[in-house]
Amino acid sequence: MLVLPSRLTHDEAPACVYMLQQGLDGQTESATVVDASALVHFDSSALAVLLECRREASARGRGFAVKGLPARLRELATLYGVAGLLPAAP
Repeated sequence: MLVLPSRLTHDEAPACVYMLQQGLDGQTESATVVDASALVHFDSSALAVLLECRREASARGRGFAVKGLPARLRELATLYGVAGLLPAAP
C-alpha cells in the first residue's frame, strides 16, 4: 500500500508523485491502493497526484483504489467531476 503524507499542496506535489512512482515500481500486487488517511493539509494538487498515480497504475495493468480519502477531498473530487476515478478501497 502506498501512503500519502499529511501535507500535500502544490509545493509538495512533484516530490509526492515521484515517491508514488517509486512505490509503484516496487509493487507486485494486481491493484494499487493509496492510503490518504494521513492527509490533513491539502489543496486540489492532491487530486492531481492521485489521478497521476491512477494513470501510472493503469499503465502497469493494475487496478486502483484509495483508502481513507478525507471528506473534504472527496467533495472536491465530486465538484471537479473526478470522484468516480478515485474508488474507495474495501
